[in-house]
Amino acid sequence: MRKELLVLLTLLGLLAVSLAQLGFFDVVRLERGARNLLEFSRGMVPPDLGILPLAGKALMETLQMAFVGTALGFLLALPLGILGTRILFPRVVVVPTRLLVAGIRTIPSLLWAVLLVIVVGLGPLAGTLALAAYTVGYLGKLYAEFFDGVDPEIIEAVRGAGAKRLHLARFVLWPESANSVLSQLLFMLEYNIRVSSILGFVGAGGIGFYMYVYVNSLEYQRLATLLVVIFLLVLGMDLVSAWLRRRYLLGT
Repeated sequence: MRKELLVLLTLLGLLAVSLAQLGFFDVVRLERGARNLLEFSRGMVPPDLGILPLAGKALMETLQMAFVGTALGFLLALPLGILGTRILFPRVVVVPTRLLVAGIRTIPSLLWAVLLVIVVGLGPLAGTLALAAYTVGYLGKLYAEFFDGVDPEIIEAVRGAGAKRLHLARFVLWPESANSVLSQLLFMLEYNIRVSSILGFVGAGGIGFYMYVYVNSLEYQRLATLLVVIFLLVLGMDLVSAWLRRRYLLGT
């Protein structure tokens, strides 16, 4: 009991020190920040609805980026997840595959966007490829873990009947992990919709480009319109995702 209390007090002490170093106890700075937030909020009212046609066009581009990026990432992540499965492949295959996926996942999607803007230029292509790259890293790891979690007795029983690796992946790993695989795919689509809305800050297309312009030009009423549109998009995607889970995923 004393040891647990000591650990708790140590963690609380570290938290307090970190908060102080990060400025959470700087009352003057926090007061100034509150005043700035109030002024910023006043500048956003009322939203400028005149840019709705432009916002709709940019939003459609954002949706396309998220959808295509997620689809491409999934198509690459699924085979990488299978190759990274210990119950199917030896270490000589699993280790390099998992290292590749870990390396891809190490780079945030925003940094991927910066790199790909350099490679392919400004526009939605760079943003789409950035979302695809991050999707590969994220889903590739999760899928390998899902497949590793399949009951090994089932694997051995089917393998004993003469099934090859491809048959095991198709008729054992996929049916046993399909719910988790599809659930994470839906989550990744939701995530990519959120992220794609800010990739425009680095020139990677989508509605984020206009947000960047309006922030720099202090046109906060137009910015407010874009924020409302993004909020409605995310809310709608959450509702669609919840419906898809209830309708098509078993046991959820």
